[in-house]
Amino acid sequence: MKIYENGKYCTFPHAIEFLNKKYADTFTILTSYPELENYLSPFMDAWEGGAQDQLQGQIASAKIPLSRMISPALYWVMTGDDFSLDINNPKEPKILCVGNNPDRQNIYSAALGLYNSRIVKLINKKGQLKSSVIIDELPTIYFRGLDNLIATARSNKVAVCLGFQDYSQLTRDYGDKESKVIQNTVGNIFSGQVVGETAKTLSERFGKVLQKRQSMTINRQDKSTSISTQMDSLIPASKISNLTQGMFVGAVSDNFDERIEQKIFHCEIVVDNARVAAETKAYQKIPEIVSFTDENGNDTMQQDIERNYKQIKVDVENIVLSEMERIRNDDSLKHLVKE
Repeated sequence: MKIYENGKYCTFPHAIEFLNKKYADTFTILTSYPELENYLSPFMDAWEGGAQDQLQGQIASAKIPLSRMISPALYWVMTGDDFSLDINNPKEPKILCVGNNPDRQNIYSAALGLYNSRIVKLINKKGQLKSSVIIDELPTIYFRGLDNLIATARSNKVAVCLGFQDYSQLTRDYGDKESKVIQNTVGNIFSGQVVGETAKTLSERFGKVLQKRQSMTINRQDKSTSISTQMDSLIPASKISNLTQGMFVGAVSDNFDERIEQKIFHCEIVVDNARVAAETKAYQKIPEIVSFTDENGNDTMQQDIERNYKQIKVDVENIVLSEMERIRNDDSLKHLVKE
């Protein structure tokens, strides 16, 4: 789609619709481009070698997950060029906020993951503005390349903030290896009440300190006191498991020229409600980019979304027809068409 007409139809919905066309046409069109010929050669060999059944199975395994994303509303969001995703571009800085739908989490997670993967590549560069990637409820989406972003983004002035309930959630959805990498590369940690293995892991991360213990023994004849020292957890797991609302534990990292003496903390975070209320009153309304109201004040959102959905299907159908016609009329390519 990027090659065809200088990327005029280079959108994810167009790619999904193109993939759902007959694979005989799809393979023929893709193979006609020298840039893609080598990528398609294994599939063409299987097709020409009579392994259609195995080939159809492989294609179906790719089509089925993508078919779940076929939605007029999702197609509307993922087409057009309202703005670019280089959010920290000095010439066009932006704030991008996206959200998932619990009812369609598995479907939208794939779309969000695609956006996230693209954003990471665009913002993690030199010479851009300071920026932040803030993800709440991280396990609800898969963020490809997140571990690499955490490890390298600091030098490019990109701060990564991750929010989730428990380490076990992260391990369940990201796998043990990737979860461990994310846990161990994050420099700053803020934690409220957590239990089980997460509390133990945090306690171990905060380290131990030499603590003095005093014991007293009393009997009929005398009284004795003994004092000993022992390495104990700075913040025990039991204390982390019983934190009250507003109480947090954590650790922060510093820079070479900005040293922080007290890196481990256990404190109460006090919210200035008056200041928050004042800031809330000063909020400005989000500007309207697209209006779904006609000149008579009628809501046309559903009609516009359906029209866009049908237009994408028409676009892809026309692409297939025009490309197959081009191949048939080209003496060097017409052998690719299987009648």
